[in-house]
Amino acid sequence: MTGTVPTRALLATALVPTLLLTACSGAAETEASGTPTRIVLADAQPVGEFDPVNGYGELGVSPIFEGLLRPESTGDDALPELVPALAAAPPEPNDDNTVWDVELRTDVTFSDGSAFDAEDVVATYSAVLDPDTASEVAGSYSMIESVTALDDHNVRFTLNAPYYAMPARLTLGITSSEEITSGPAADSGRDRNPIGTGPYVLADLSADQAVFEVNPEYHGPEPEVTEMVVLSIPDDNTRAQRMRAGNIDGTVLPPVTAATFADVDGSEVLPVRTAEWRGLSLPSDNPFTSDPDARLAMNLAVDRDGVVENVLAGHGRPSHTPIPDVYGEAHDPDAVFEYDPETAADLLDEAGWEEGSDGIRVRDGDRAEFTLYYLASDNLRRDLATAFAAEMLPLGIEVDIQGASWDEMEKNTTEAGILLGGGDKPYDLDTQVYATLHSREDGTSTYENPGDFSIPGVDEALEEARATLDPDERVEAYRKVQRAYIENPTYVFMAFVDHTYIAAEDDWDRGPLVLEPHAHGVSWGPWWNLATWRR
Repeated sequence: MTGTVPTRALLATALVPTLLLTACSGAAETEASGTPTRIVLADAQPVGEFDPVNGYGELGVSPIFEGLLRPESTGDDALPELVPALAAAPPEPNDDNTVWDVELRTDVTFSDGSAFDAEDVVATYSAVLDPDTASEVAGSYSMIESVTALDDHNVRFTLNAPYYAMPARLTLGITSSEEITSGPAADSGRDRNPIGTGPYVLADLSADQAVFEVNPEYHGPEPEVTEMVVLSIPDDNTRAQRMRAGNIDGTVLPPVTAATFADVDGSEVLPVRTAEWRGLSLPSDNPFTSDPDARLAMNLAVDRDGVVENVLAGHGRPSHTPIPDVYGEAHDPDAVFEYDPETAADLLDEAGWEEGSDGIRVRDGDRAEFTLYYLASDNLRRDLATAFAAEMLPLGIEVDIQGASWDEMEKNTTEAGILLGGGDKPYDLDTQVYATLHSREDGTSTYENPGDFSIPGVDEALEEARATLDPDERVEAYRKVQRAYIENPTYVFMAFVDHTYIAAEDDWDRGPLVLEPHAHGVSWGPWWNLATWRR
């Protein structure tokens, strides 16, 4: 094709970060580690929004809240086991997985001094399910028909269909029933005055800083880290500057920026494996991307190994479907797109997409072009979008990348592609893949299958996997999903990313890392289990 630029040259020039090495005088002046048991961290996200009804701490990882179950990790190379936290024992299903009973602990007190019991569990889950609450995570609990208290310390979840993966829905943080109010969760005030049973309490909150102190009512071993300060510093370079200057004890950074700390004395780079995929949705209302041959050709034309090497600085693995190998036998190692730009070009030729006068393919007056949005504030998404567009241009496909807000993108999900991150609930394969690949239904979240495609055979296989009690049948159903997807792709998955953290070297025994979801930041990384750190 004409008008091309070598992909690797584009990647090399577009993705080098500009990193000033002087300390930033405009950021908050909180200093690192003023006492041996105090830790200061910088996050890219705003502080606040601490409401479990709206999804905060939904996976059982939070300094403030606990769920009925929590993840217990042996390392970030395997799925964590979900073990009792506020539950006294593992949940008990009936014969067909439509009823799950949970016995609760009797020795737990909320941070306000009130006792924890079954009514708190019922109230929290009921609030998530209540349409008037407008919970952002309500769709994830649509299989729950009712939650009832059998007595003070036993709860029953009744489902509307068999569902083997219910334990993965029992990590939701529980708050006191007295904190549950009617009306939208966003208006409740719980996000700024959280009441939980976790090891820490929110002691102070301002626009750019949250301070956590040990919860005196905590039922577990007393944490040795007695204070955690979290600063909100959205700019990646500013966080890097603060880390280099020794003003903070840890932060999260994009992988290319994190790699610049490899030889910095007193700091260590900590990449953490995840089940988070990065890739792009494709729009169903675009003449080019609505063509199955075009979608297959784009998948064949992406050098995923090059993306991992150049965009992620080696911190990741190629992604062809949303199912990484951490899921064991359910992962199909043959469900891949071989990097083959020549076959991709042949596919487009055979489908009638012919080279136009400017090098961009055309068919029946329609150009092989579409807009690809990325979150304007996210440098890594920008770099991935840039890399994808660079791969497509030699094939005669024009991708117009545009930074935007989520609000802007929500208006165009079927007309434009979106650079997405997925894998927000990875501790069971159902929660990893169902919402991403299943046809859209009433109540489906905006960014679950945003392109609004249906893949022959996939819905049936996903529903079979949910309902079957036979693990072998479940494995085969998920393999059917992957085989069907490879034949008829509706996204371009690019990589499973590592989250890259920088931490000050210290003498804490931090325990194992945990396989992370899409969510990241200083609630995760080496600090996910801060209350268990010991010297």
